[in-house]
Amino acid sequence: MGSRGSVIPFFLKQQSQRVFTITDKAMTRFMISLDEAVKLVLLAFADSLGGEIYISKIPSMKVLDIAKSINPKNKIKIIGVRPGEKLHEMMISNEDAHLTYEYKNYYKVLSTLADARFIKKAIKKGKKVSKDFEYSSNTNTKWMEIKELRKWIQAYTKSSDFYKF
Repeated sequence: MGSRGSVIPFFLKQQSQRVFTITDKAMTRFMISLDEAVKLVLLAFADSLGGEIYISKIPSMKVLDIAKSINPKNKIKIIGVRPGEKLHEMMISNEDAHLTYEYKNYYKVLSTLADARFIKKAIKKGKKVSKDFEYSSNTNTKWMEIKELRKWIQAYTKSSDFYKF
């Protein structure tokens, strides 16, 4: 949230124009703060044996709700999907489910090159996900509320950690 690729700085810039341009009303995104991302990196440094991918369990939001959290009075203009843009973010596809293990606050995807000894050591107390498991922003079970994002925006726009245009 608030990084160079985030829609939040884009909407903050647009809010004075009284119109938010949105690709699609159904579009969703995962929401992770810089602090949460750093914690995941530190966990990976401490836990990784090599080649694993760590994915935080984080909330999703509709992009429409992100705009409403910034200024609920602004109009919404739907502009359509641009080339290369995705409607939803996919962190883990069902193609990787056979390599994915679940933990309390994250998922771990093991390397396709891992042998049986490595896998046993890397899994630790993880639980294998179902063979059709996917982790996508539109089917996520954890959702961020508008008022929660408003608090985050208020705190971080005053901080030097927030990316400013």
